[in-house]
This record gives sequence, C-alpha cells and structure tokens, in this order.
Amino acid sequence: MLNDKLHSYIEELIPERDPLFIEMEGYAKENQVPIMELVGIEALLQLLRIQDSKKILEVGTAIGYSALRMAEALPNASIVTIERDLERIQAAEEYMSRSKHGKQILLIKGDALEVEELVKGQAPYDTIFVDAAKGQYKKFFEMYSKYLSVDGVIITDNVLFKGLVTEAEIESKRIRNLVKKIDDFNQWLMNHPDYHTVILPVGDGIAISKKKR
Repeated sequence: MLNDKLHSYIEELIPERDPLFIEMEGYAKENQVPIMELVGIEALLQLLRIQDSKKILEVGTAIGYSALRMAEALPNASIVTIERDLERIQAAEEYMSRSKHGKQILLIKGDALEVEELVKGQAPYDTIFVDAAKGQYKKFFEMYSKYLSVDGVIITDNVLFKGLVTEAEIESKRIRNLVKKIDDFNQWLMNHPDYHTVILPVGDGIAISKKKR
C-alpha cells in the first residue's frame, strides 16, 4: 500500500471533481458508507478508459458514487449496477436523478446472488466491477464471469482490505474470518486457470483479471 505522504501527494494532484461527487463523498463519510477512495477510483476510471468499456456491470452500488463516476468518465457507456440495501438504493436513486449521467445507469434492486436472470438479460459486459460483500467475492466472480465479453476485464476492489491481509494476528473474530475469506479469494483468483490477474496496491487494493486466450 502507498505510504500516507505519497497517498496525500497523489490525492492533491487529482483535479477538482463535480460538486455532486464532493457532496456524495461527504455523505459517505458522514454516514459510514463504503465508497472507493480517490486514488483507487481514479485508477479504476483510467482502466475503463483504456478498456473503452461500453457495457459495465457493477456488483454493489452503495449510494451510486462509483456508477456515476464511471458514467461521467465514459459518456457512451451503459452501466448495470446491483444493490440490496433499501436506504442506499434510495440515496443512489436521488443522486442519479440529480446527475445528467444518471440516465446511463440501470439500478437492479436485490441481492446480487439472487438477480442473475436480470443481469443476464443485459449481457455481455466489457467490464465487471465487484465491490460488494467481500466474503462473497468468489461466488460473485463465478456467477457473473460467464457474462463477460471475449476481451472483457473483471475488476475486484478491496482485495487488500486496509492491509489486514498481511496481518498474522487480528483480535476480532469477525474481521479475522473476513480477512481469511479475502485471502482465500486472492489465492484462488491468482491461480485461476482461465484468467491472468494482477493486484495493484492502490486504494484498498484492486485485482484486475483478464481472460486467457
């Protein structure tokens, strides 16, 4: 992970964002809603630009921050995003209604493990972005990777989990179990026979997986 000085330096170089995004960042901080941190999302957006993604699936909408950032960065793309939390859905819909990019986004309401048919109806996807329940990452990957386009990319966030994947002793049993699941997922993903994967230590750790030819 980047040290604090380098992280702050890079953050200060990032151009000013739309006032709506700054408002959303404030809301997320105040209400403890997990959204991508600045350096991480800038890396994600650049990957999407390079990929020139036209169709994106996001597993885990939260308040719609990353979906709207992706829509702004790729005005010709359409985004399908999944969220099950009613309070977050309400916030996401409100923010999307206030953005000119909201019309690019289709919000599917429900548990990502239960709405496969709805997601399938919009496939294939150039990019699948997984940023939901960390303990379910392997299930999400296995369920939705079959809807990836031939040259598609799967991006998974939070795979370093604040650096805790390197800690040998963690007091909280809940956190310890979650870290074990993330580490197991990382090991599985890096050795997946059908994908090339790299983990970038930006934000909270991003795994980028591309199908092998």
